[in-house]
Amino acid sequence: MKAIIIDDEPLARMIVKEYLLAFPQIELVGECGDGFEGLKTIQQLEPDLVFLDIQMPKINGFEMLELIDQPPKVIFTTAFDEFAIKAFENHAVDYLLKPFSKERFEKAILKWTDHRQAAQSSSSQTQQLLESAALSPAQNRRIVVKTGGKIKIIPVDEIHFLEAADDYVKIHTGDNSFLKNKTMSHFEKILDAQAFVRTHRSYIVSIQQVTRIEPYEKENHLAILKSGARIPVSKSGYTKLKMILGI
Repeated sequence: MKAIIIDDEPLARMIVKEYLLAFPQIELVGECGDGFEGLKTIQQLEPDLVFLDIQMPKINGFEMLELIDQPPKVIFTTAFDEFAIKAFENHAVDYLLKPFSKERFEKAILKWTDHRQAAQSSSSQTQQLLESAALSPAQNRRIVVKTGGKIKIIPVDEIHFLEAADDYVKIHTGDNSFLKNKTMSHFEKILDAQAFVRTHRSYIVSIQQVTRIEPYEKENHLAILKSGARIPVSKSGYTKLKMILGI
């Protein structure tokens, strides 16, 4: 069984390596100091288990997992974070709260080996965890996407509008657009309702980008953005827009 460690603290990686010596059936095949390197290593080595820190530079552990289509099984290692720990407990995902003892580490490994066959359940738990984590104020100020083999971090205040695109959402900024494998409902939940409005089942718009609203066919309207983009506004979307704009 293959494992990798992703943690920006060398001492934390060393402790996990030391504790793993008690489990010869688990081969440590890699260790990484940040989420960029971790993502690449997971894709290359396809480990059975990842020891993953949450708070890391560049991209954090949750953001890294979001970029993987089929996340591996994960044991999170983290310093105290009330929001993250609540999310872990709600979704029965195991975590090690730093500093953790050898006994607590062994308990996590035994739990993992006992549940190794429940791959589908584990993947579902991870996805549910990421949905919960995205609601954290620390998580919803930016969006991380993969584009052309590279990772792009998009600050939320650079977003002009979001558009449904089959199984993806297209995120439009001032000079580009990016695809994210999420739903419109996901973004409607995580984005600030005072800054973004779902004007149509296929569109969410940044209030700061709206210059005017024009009538368009029956009870529908168009929101004209600073960029000149024309965004459909449904009857219910128009009601929401007017309420937030105070008109």
